[in-house]
Amino acid sequence: MGPGKRGLITAAVAVVCAVTVLTAPGTAFAAPDPTPAPTAGITSGKDAGGTPDKDLAAVRDRLDRLYREAAAATDAYNAAEEKAERQSAEVVELAAKIVEGQEALDALEQRAAAAARSQYRTGGLPDEAKLMLSDDPAEFLDGAGRVIQGQRAAKGLLGQLERAQAALKTYAADAAGHWQELEANRKTKAAAQRTVEQRIAAAEKLESELAKEEKERLARLERAAAERAQTAWLDSGALDGAGADATEQGAKAVKYATAQIGKPYVWGAEGPKAFDCSGLTSRAWAAAGLGIPRTSQEQWRQLKRVSTEDMRPGDLIIYFDDASHVGMYVGDGKVVHAPRPGRTVTVTGAGTMPILGVVRPEA
Repeated sequence: MGPGKRGLITAAVAVVCAVTVLTAPGTAFAAPDPTPAPTAGITSGKDAGGTPDKDLAAVRDRLDRLYREAAAATDAYNAAEEKAERQSAEVVELAAKIVEGQEALDALEQRAAAAARSQYRTGGLPDEAKLMLSDDPAEFLDGAGRVIQGQRAAKGLLGQLERAQAALKTYAADAAGHWQELEANRKTKAAAQRTVEQRIAAAEKLESELAKEEKERLARLERAAAERAQTAWLDSGALDGAGADATEQGAKAVKYATAQIGKPYVWGAEGPKAFDCSGLTSRAWAAAGLGIPRTSQEQWRQLKRVSTEDMRPGDLIIYFDDASHVGMYVGDGKVVHAPRPGRTVTVTGAGTMPILGVVRPEA
């Protein structure tokens, strides 16, 4: 085997090894940027008066913003991870084709070499001289016919060689292109992970600087805001006419999702011990026998949209203008969802967050 062939096979094996490294868990990333300073007006809890509710409201807004940014980055990470898995599989498949193609090319070259040696042994005199010197002209002419057939076969063999070489070059070029895409996507995934970690770290630092009593008042503020939003949504008539029963598949999806209540939110997780928002909805529908996109943004983009008046249990409610959050409608104006870091899968009012729209996984 020549150095060029060895290089192709070596490259193919290297591709497989490199893909394994790129997709292995535990990849190291750059340390997050320093977390931002807490919102002005927050005390350490040592002051007698504590923090005024107006400042706690500002803290709540800041936390909401950080967690929403983390959710958007989580969606970007999940999309990059899903794409990387697909790209990795394509690169490995191409690497296997390169190895198989090189083996086929080696076999064809051996056949071509054998044909050339045979032609050399029978060559030399012109066919007319061979006919005159032959003891059995009829046998010679029969053999000449076979020679012509052999020549045609040799031409066919050369054609096969050319096609095999061309295919091998194509596989190598495709593998190189896919590898570059995979490397670019790895950088996108790493950047998204850094953003998620930075935003969560900033939010956790902000919460850690609140005294116990302030955290309790902050939780009350959050509940009050959620109740006001839910009441306003219901009073708007959003559910007028709604009330259709779940389909058999929808009921299965709801059963799976509600069975996860109490499990922690972990960004990028899709079960069975923890979930992020779209990890929960995609797994629930997979359990019902239907595959749907992994991220809330792709769920919003790809799935059929329905009005809130027509939604039924199992439908997905997409939240915020950037489609960065999703919950599953379970009926009676409620959703089951994985809220954010530090929280667990829970059931809450469907109108407690700004609704972008509703999508239906079933066609």
